[in-house]
Amino acid sequence: MVPVRLTGPRLAVREYHHTEEDVDALHALFGDPEVTRHLPFGPSGREDCADQIELYLEEAMAEERDTYRLAVTRLADAGEPDDATPIGQASLTLEGHRAAGIGCVLARGSWGRGYARETVGLLCGLAFGALDLHRLTARVAVANAASVRVLTGLGFRPEGRLRQDTFKDGTWSDSYLYSLLADEWPGPAVPGEGG
Repeated sequence: MVPVRLTGPRLAVREYHHTEEDVDALHALFGDPEVTRHLPFGPSGREDCADQIELYLEEAMAEERDTYRLAVTRLADAGEPDDATPIGQASLTLEGHRAAGIGCVLARGSWGRGYARETVGLLCGLAFGALDLHRLTARVAVANAASVRVLTGLGFRPEGRLRQDTFKDGTWSDSYLYSLLADEWPGPAVPGEGG
């Protein structure tokens, strides 16, 4: 399913481009220690981000695609061009029969505006629509209360606590596991034509 382009009221979710702008945007995201605080990895350098985008594009071209790492941008009608600079990343990773893990990371300047909820909602629509998935899961750092609010607000249910499942900066930490089933999704499904 290439290319994926999803649109919501204020945001678009699209494939990454191997351009200076997208590399800079990914570096602004993953190079920020505050943004990566709840992620399983620390801040990344610009060259690592360029390599990541190359990997994302290879994954997008796979014959049987199982990983969707997508750029989150503001919509053109919000004063941005169609291929606006990314303000975040959305991910969907297929895991077994009709199941996937879901994630979203936004730049610090985009926090508190409802963009995470809109992004995760768009991914749910893709998952339960065009991809015909049955189950989504999300792992969230226990300290990440904002992400817990986003997930529960979209109908995700807690499944439990994963004890010491992440090792970062010499410390083990716990995560919560949330899930959402197709018949629990209240939102629209995204049809199959091009995402």
